[in-house]
Amino acid sequence: MSSALHIRQWYDLSQKDFQPLPDPKSHPSYRNHRFFDSKGPTGISTPRPSPSSGSRAVGGQDLEISKNDIIQYAHYGYVYCMLLATGLSDDPNVETLISGGGDGTIKLWSLANNTNTGPTKPSRLENGDDSVLTLALDGLVLYSGRLEGTIDVWDLDAQQLIRTVKVHAADVLTLAVGHGLLFSGAANGMTRILNSRQETINRWKAHDHLILASSIASFHENEIFITGGNDGCVAVWDISKYLDKSSKGSVMSNEQLVISLEKFISYRTVSSRPEFAQDCRRGASYLRSLFKRFGATTNLLNTTGGNNPVVFARFKAKIQSQAQGKAILFYGHYDVVAAANWEQRWISNPFEMQGLNGYLYGRGVSDNKGPITAAVFAVADIVAGPGLISDIIFMIEGEEESGSKGFQQAVKENKHLIGNVGWILLANSYWLNDDIPCLTYGLRGVLNVTIEVASDRPDLHSGVDGSQLISEALKDLIATLASLTDSDGKVNIPGFYDNIPPISRREKESYQAISKILLQDGPELGDSGSLADSFEARWRQPSLTIHRVKTSGPANTTIISRSASADLSVRLVPNQTTTKVQKILRDALHRAFDRLNSENELTVRFGHCAEPWLGDPSNKIFQTLEEAVKEVWGNQQRKSLSNGRRISKDLSTRLRSPKLPAATSSTLSMAAGSPSENGPADDNTDSSTHKKILPEKPLYIREGGSIPAVRFLEQELNAPAAHLPCGQASDSAHLDNERLRLLNLYNSRKIFKKVFQELPLK
Repeated sequence: MSSALHIRQWYDLSQKDFQPLPDPKSHPSYRNHRFFDSKGPTGISTPRPSPSSGSRAVGGQDLEISKNDIIQYAHYGYVYCMLLATGLSDDPNVETLISGGGDGTIKLWSLANNTNTGPTKPSRLENGDDSVLTLALDGLVLYSGRLEGTIDVWDLDAQQLIRTVKVHAADVLTLAVGHGLLFSGAANGMTRILNSRQETINRWKAHDHLILASSIASFHENEIFITGGNDGCVAVWDISKYLDKSSKGSVMSNEQLVISLEKFISYRTVSSRPEFAQDCRRGASYLRSLFKRFGATTNLLNTTGGNNPVVFARFKAKIQSQAQGKAILFYGHYDVVAAANWEQRWISNPFEMQGLNGYLYGRGVSDNKGPITAAVFAVADIVAGPGLISDIIFMIEGEEESGSKGFQQAVKENKHLIGNVGWILLANSYWLNDDIPCLTYGLRGVLNVTIEVASDRPDLHSGVDGSQLISEALKDLIATLASLTDSDGKVNIPGFYDNIPPISRREKESYQAISKILLQDGPELGDSGSLADSFEARWRQPSLTIHRVKTSGPANTTIISRSASADLSVRLVPNQTTTKVQKILRDALHRAFDRLNSENELTVRFGHCAEPWLGDPSNKIFQTLEEAVKEVWGNQQRKSLSNGRRISKDLSTRLRSPKLPAATSSTLSMAAGSPSENGPADDNTDSSTHKKILPEKPLYIREGGSIPAVRFLEQELNAPAAHLPCGQASDSAHLDNERLRLLNLYNSRKIFKKVFQELPLK
């Protein structure tokens, strides 16, 4: 394609040998122009210049553009700049031509596969009348340089202007994007380097006059910036010192990561609500288009019962190695729990992501769309740079918040598509507090149960029919439930604790060490012994919880309900299986109910279940994660801890109090606080007494929650799994104002990149 003035014209080079030869006499140099060749007052035309006698290329082929392949008035002014892009439409094979003109508009022309049809009717981006002189594209972020030194930043997905920045004192003539940085050159010879927030990090005089062209490249392992000016000079600048080594090779800026996450959040992928089924499908399609944009092959794997599909994507290895064929599988979920803002408890619409004080707010931003997006961009960085040495597979399901319905069947039916997997990685949890990175090596399993007691009578009035002769369903239900636990909260089911190994000395010491670290910022949590006991109870001991009781009939105090039911969950630990616990629980319920000699009937129904999972912190995937976490967070984390928060006295050695309430995830989150909330360090603090002991590596933790897919994937694919928590304890996942710190999002991307690059080498 080419442009001249306001004309858009194109030529299909694949057809050049089949087109008739052009008539030399029809060349523009032979034509009479109504203005330039018109006669002056003397009746004489301006003489034509003689052909150049200098050396010129010989041979070649003359091409003539058909009148049908020319669009008049593509812009109402000169067409100053153009670029081709992919991934801007639903079809990843369709290219988009972006043009900027002297009329101040940017136009996006979709190019059909059949080039004979030419560009389709364009969409327009407008921000005033100043000419658009240069364009640069970073994923879905478009930068346009304009007259008088301004740069516009556009979101091409939403086709909206993000911001306008005044950068130069002269016209911006050239832009280049690379390594998460924006490079600009102006008509006064000045060039600038801008970061992802469009802040200048360096500027210098590159040429004496206009800077006409620029490019970013690599040469002998150095990153260079090349500029060309009308002073007859081409300059080469070493820019390596301006690059973050951990992000070197990034094809996408962090700004583009945030924009993609914002779009992902906008889909109301609530799997538990039928009215959001279409949104779930749209969210899956968007995620699939994101994979395609970065070069993955993708499929939507259907699930049984019309449940939400699983998004499958594979990034193929480009570099042969001994690890070839041993893929890394990343598991996540694109569905979220319901969120509403009826009482204005959210700072904004939960499905319109907002940034505030370094945090992103929106439903799913932490659980689990943020970590998924960070992992996708990490792979994109590697694909655009050195290339993958092992396949990276993504399996992102849409029913995790509803019990992973249909996921296991989809995996079993598509094992031929998944192939050989060496490691499984997920990122679907949070740190213990807001400061110290963690690695999760254990999850409890879960078994959901509904117990119902019902009679063959209708609902009765207690004043008319109430007596000891009536077997009341609610009384029977309460008596049956009461038999399941003792006064200390332990589960009172024969055989329930069989085969659960006692806690080892090493594990108990690790809980003590974690407790002492956390107590430095949260002395109100108690003492290290009590806190360690709470970890043991929540992480490695089973439990039984009664969630709700429902009765038939009107909700008033005069009804004897015909039926009553209760929803329970049982959390399981390694060496317990859902099959065995189902049997012993059913038997215990029927024994307890039979002792009542009731006329009613007991029904036990088992619902969603998940096996417990226990990983091996000493294996290669955990050790690779640990090294990556240490390198990415490193001194940055320790500096923020020691400088940003008042250091509290270590109270872990005080006498234990048996009356202290057990620590929960909520109290840990509240104790963590934030530097801005706690204020600067007190200058009068005795640093020798209040010295904080900081871990040199991430905390290895277990969790009391359950993720159904983890243990299943390990068994089905015969590969070990590891869990990288990306968010902080205060992320409020599943609650109002769910959030994710930008720093955690960016650093998670770096950690994923290192793991995807280094794990296949081990």
